[in-house]
Amino acid sequence: MPKEADRFEGGGDEEAKDASEDTVRKRARANPPSPHRGSTPQASPLRVVSAEELMETAKGVTNMALAHEIVVNQAFQVKPTELPEGSLERKVKEIMHKAFWDCLEAQLKEDPPSYGHAIKLLGEIKETLLSFLLPGHGRLRSRIEEVLDLPLIQQQAENGALDIAQISQFIVGMMGSLCAPCRDEDIDKLKEITDIVPLLKAIFSVLDLMKVDMANFALSSIRPHLMQQSVEYERNKFQEFLEKQPNALDYTEKWLKETVKHLRESDACGAASHQSSSLVHLNVHNHAYLRLLRWDHASDPFPETVLMDQTRFQEMQQEAERLVLLASVLLIVYTTTGEAISGLPGLMETLKNTVGVMLADMRVPSFSMQEALATVGEKLCVELSRCLSQHGFSPFPADRESSLKGQISAVAQPDNAVRKLMDARIQSYLLAALESSQHKTPPPLPGGLAPVSRELKELSVHFGRLVNFNKLVFSPFYQKILQKILTSEEENSNAEP
Repeated sequence: MPKEADRFEGGGDEEAKDASEDTVRKRARANPPSPHRGSTPQASPLRVVSAEELMETAKGVTNMALAHEIVVNQAFQVKPTELPEGSLERKVKEIMHKAFWDCLEAQLKEDPPSYGHAIKLLGEIKETLLSFLLPGHGRLRSRIEEVLDLPLIQQQAENGALDIAQISQFIVGMMGSLCAPCRDEDIDKLKEITDIVPLLKAIFSVLDLMKVDMANFALSSIRPHLMQQSVEYERNKFQEFLEKQPNALDYTEKWLKETVKHLRESDACGAASHQSSSLVHLNVHNHAYLRLLRWDHASDPFPETVLMDQTRFQEMQQEAERLVLLASVLLIVYTTTGEAISGLPGLMETLKNTVGVMLADMRVPSFSMQEALATVGEKLCVELSRCLSQHGFSPFPADRESSLKGQISAVAQPDNAVRKLMDARIQSYLLAALESSQHKTPPPLPGGLAPVSRELKELSVHFGRLVNFNKLVFSPFYQKILQKILTSEEENSNAEP
């Protein structure tokens, strides 16, 4: 928008920046880790910080979160800010913009016309068009400089020879040459506007969209280079944050300590106890990441080092839970019906789609698993009866139908044997995928998971990428924490009589 109007609202670049930061803030908690969040472990003593230090720390965290989002989220894009409908800020913006354009229209209708504000707008448009040019666009640069020569335009205005309509049409044509294909329709609409003030207003609106397009183009261009630098950048930014917030790893330490305790209790580390400490650390790391897929987000604070990815881990946790239910129901169906349906083409996919549709709303708070599984049982029995009769098999007996419905409904219970079995197998597959990621060879698929193999492999790939990137960034911090935990355990063990 014009800079005169921007006294009340940031320009296009600022809107794009604000939009990107809003996206990041939705992904990560802006609050720095504090000993007042939830049930806090023993923390370092607090120190008083100035407002300047606090602002600098917040800015560093925001920049780190933004860089992380660009690297991890391949679909990340800058979007223009959309103010809420009916909000005070939106009303103020609309009033001030209307006053600005009304003032411009009044100036152009004077006799003789006053072109002061219009020439300033042409200067802004010129700067914006030049900012879109690449180093090789020498001829376009010369053409813009020639037509939008502000001193010459000022002289023409003073002598009553300024044709602002012709200049506007040149601007629209140049925008058509520089815009992305998705803006062609917007450019065509500009060509249909004949009144000067509405045309200039529409030109600035499209230029703001073109700024966003250019920002997204720049992001896609620098992403491969940013990948190479982001690990060191995030690590350094977090180190700076840690120096200002000494307790910024309290929940991370608690997370790793509980993982070590769990492994000790389950004897999972027994075989590795005589191996090198690096192997023990790797084992703890992988199990710690796996625990994030069972996290109680409502009551247990998320570890600081994975906080920026909390939403992503939560989505993967929900997907893992959905696959557990899906695999459990299909396993029950095939073990109950026996060989009658084992070789029927397409039946597995049909049953899978039926169950998948009923479980699609699992993330909705009002979702009732008991009701959904009861409906699943009804629908599957109808589908099985139809399929059996279609292929010449005897009808599905009423007692077996009732048994099947009961077994499917029982999957809603967390301690259900089939559900626990499928959950353990999916967890073991994801753990094996993490352990085999260094060798680039996928682990074998456990029994009973063939119907969800495609979804499970996709989940393991996304999980592995996120985990491996987190390891690259925060492994030095993890190594120090684990060394501290294991050393403390060893000292306590030696101190026992």
